Amino acid sequence: MGKPVFRCMGKKHSPRFLATVEQSRAVIQECDIDQFSAMLSDGEDIVVIDVREWHEYDAGCFEGALHLSKGVIERDIEKHPISEDARIVLYCGGGFRSAIAAESLTRMGYTNVYSLWGGWRSLVAVGLASSNQ
Repeated sequence: MGKPVFRCMGKKHSPRFLATVEQSRAVIQECDIDQFSAMLSDGEDIVVIDVREWHEYDAGCFEGALHLSKGVIERDIEKHPISEDARIVLYCGGGFRSAIAAESLTRMGYTNVYSLWGGWRSLVAVGLASSNQ
């Protein structure tokens, strides 16, 4: 079974952006909301990083998530005590920006990085997070 296609996302994105996302998705690990939920309860350590912009994060986030927006994650991740083999799950609004960020962290040497397909919307949909508004 292949990775989910873009039809489920709510925004209209440019073709070049979608092509970039697809290239990233082809080389990274992804998890869906059910797999993420299982990770949360498997007893193993997990680092959850919200890669959305500040205003999105401020409006609501997954409890305990570290905020490193896609624009600064490469610059700032080493300011945090995260080992290269830590299990890291990135999320954004739906899974596009987090896929690009996951590819970047993988290139930096992080070996256990996942992008949450469905992102914030999936977290809210299953009750793992809610908006502050």
